[in-house]
Amino acid sequence: MFETADLAGAAIIGLGANLEEPEKMIRTAVARLAKTPGLKFLACSSLYLTEPQGGPKIQNWYHNAVVFFESALTPQELMGCLLSLEIALGRCPSKRPNTPRLIDLDFLAFGTLVLDESPYLILPHPRLHQRLFTLTPLAEVYPGWCHSILGRTAAELLASLNPVGQGLEKISNGFSPSL
Repeated sequence: MFETADLAGAAIIGLGANLEEPEKMIRTAVARLAKTPGLKFLACSSLYLTEPQGGPKIQNWYHNAVVFFESALTPQELMGCLLSLEIALGRCPSKRPNTPRLIDLDFLAFGTLVLDESPYLILPHPRLHQRLFTLTPLAEVYPGWCHSILGRTAAELLASLNPVGQGLEKISNGFSPSL
């Protein structure tokens, strides 16, 4: 476990997948991110199986995790890396939200930075505090993380979240980037 100071300025990435081999895809994404110049792996949450939110009525549940990196990259550079990695891992861009996917990489937060540059780069992520599938793994690793706009910790946000319709089950413990 890391000390709070070790994670305070971290780039926090949410990972999700629900097609083909989702656990393998998430582990592959973490490993590839850990090899990215300018990123240093710090911690990864356990893997969770979570109920889809929106999208088609019939789809597989998602595998989700949250990973923490020390980053020398700008937020824009890191967002570009995430988008490029999604495409490299086979994700096809869709105009429909919440569709099943091979991999989804969400830039959740970057230290205490507040950024609203475009619909594609808003930090902290605008729905982070509403999602059990991001708050649970985030609070597992760093319960004291503080939302830079709401001023509440991950643990507080999680405790106040209504879990109805957001099924979640822990399926494996945290892991490192080695495959």
